[in-house]
Amino acid sequence: MIRNKRSQLLQQYLYVGPTALFFLCMVLVPFFLGIYYSFTSWNGISSHVGWNGIQNYVHIFTRDYSFLNAFWFTAKFTVVALLLTNLLGFALAYILTRRLFARNTLRAVFFIPHVIGGLLLGFIWQFIFVQGFSSIGELTGWSFFTLPWLGTGTTAFWAIVIVFVWQNAGYLMVIYISAINNVPSSLIEAAKVDGAGRSQLLRKVIIPLIMPAVTVCLFLTISWSFKLFDLNLSLTEGGPFKSTQTVSLNIYEEAFTISRFGLGSAKAMIFFIIVAIISLLQVRATKKKEVEM
Repeated sequence: MIRNKRSQLLQQYLYVGPTALFFLCMVLVPFFLGIYYSFTSWNGISSHVGWNGIQNYVHIFTRDYSFLNAFWFTAKFTVVALLLTNLLGFALAYILTRRLFARNTLRAVFFIPHVIGGLLLGFIWQFIFVQGFSSIGELTGWSFFTLPWLGTGTTAFWAIVIVFVWQNAGYLMVIYISAINNVPSSLIEAAKVDGAGRSQLLRKVIIPLIMPAVTVCLFLTISWSFKLFDLNLSLTEGGPFKSTQTVSLNIYEEAFTISRFGLGSAKAMIFFIIVAIISLLQVRATKKKEVEM
């Protein structure tokens, strides 16, 4: 009996131990160090770490308008990206669960953009917005393609939204396809027998039954959009005049460009708390609407 317990303990340590150690070194230790450095005036290089108390947090909320502007931009972007990405992802899933020609190929085509890295994707779309659209605009004369897509704050905002939705809608599509395919066909047939139309079938049967997938997709989209960094860096670099700077890019520049690591850590802590609260509220709200099959 004792040998069996020891053997089970040894197996647990062998299987869980490396993962737990990795999580401790790569997540927990940096997190708690970040909390400590957020109360200091450290520049990230010097061996001297000066204690600063809550002055970093006071500075952020009273004087650091760049952070507040970046947070406002990120919040607007998150709301728009959340709606458009999920609507497009669900629409694609709803269409591609039908018996269509080459639907598996279409699923792969829509999913592929998510595999491409954000930095590479940003540079590709930068070329499309600057060179490709202007060429199409000259040929067609359509004003849509001649807009200064990366030249003004408004158009650059929508440029980032377009690329973000294009990149991530296919991933959400896969989740929604799995959820729609798991809806019992007997329930759909029963609703049709009762006289439910296509729109009623969608609103009253399919959507309530795929709410667990909606919960996951909303959580993922909130996380992706709030933490947007690589796409923002490569596409606009926060410009023009920091009008499209996300919070992640603002924190990066604060800590590693201006070398105010303590202030950057304080911003990161504030950002973490806000995103955690919003994510928990979203999960709680959507969980209440889930129904059991």
